[in-house]
Amino acid sequence: MRHKKICKQRAAELRDEALFKDPPPKEDCPICFLPMLQKLVCCVSLPPATITSVPIWDFAEANEELAHMEMEEYFSCCGKGICEGCVNSFRKSGNIEKCPFCNSERGGKTDEEQLEELRKRMAANDPGAIFLLANYYYYGWAGLQQDQTKAIKLYIKAADLGSSMAHCNLGKVYYEGGDLTKAKFHYEAAAMAGLDVARLNIGSTESSSGNMDRAVKHWTIAASAGNYEAMHAVQVLFEEGIVSRDAIESTLAAYNNSCVEMRSEAREAYIRMQLAATISTSLVSHNIV
Repeated sequence: MRHKKICKQRAAELRDEALFKDPPPKEDCPICFLPMLQKLVCCVSLPPATITSVPIWDFAEANEELAHMEMEEYFSCCGKGICEGCVNSFRKSGNIEKCPFCNSERGGKTDEEQLEELRKRMAANDPGAIFLLANYYYYGWAGLQQDQTKAIKLYIKAADLGSSMAHCNLGKVYYEGGDLTKAKFHYEAAAMAGLDVARLNIGSTESSSGNMDRAVKHWTIAASAGNYEAMHAVQVLFEEGIVSRDAIESTLAAYNNSCVEMRSEAREAYIRMQLAATISTSLVSHNIV
């Protein structure tokens, strides 16, 4: 019995060593070779964060629609995920209905044709295609009937093939379903693969459970990777006296460096376009124009 307890304790220690070590770098966009990020606002050009201010957090709070927009677009013709900055630049050059990577024609395809492309990529064990098809079933997109059971099976398959986003979505599904053990497993798998939004979620879970030391570790790692929500959380904890000045200053330096690495004029132009579109929509909805 004592030997079993020691082995279990050592397994937990090894798990923590893997969980809290520096995550791998983000994958690059295959066109601009800048780090790929999940949310659009993460690369908006704003002043650096300081001990008292995280400008991107304030920007996201003021532009809620923008804060939820994705920065990566998956193309089933070649199986590439491309940042919206590159996609937008390519389309502005006159290539409106072509893939920015392989230059294949994309216009005029029906939902059925797009789904057929996805299934071909799925047959080739492309985790990106499987993850996207899972989303279609989970939310009932692209003309598919909503089927969350089928979606979960596809998320699991994509996760087994290395999709950190699939792990993250499974974490959310299991968390909302009350299975915290499975939720934790998948969130941690995504975090160890370098997905900072999953690490942000783990930090929130640990904080809710009263494990502030672990929450701070997770938020610090996520903030260092450029996650503005985690950086804001660390800032709040500093104000509450939970995070030291030395710790927040080193985290701020890493966060600001990550933000700089993710920015480009092409990405900024895409953000400005989306911001203008949301403002225009808001004006129309309020009968101002």
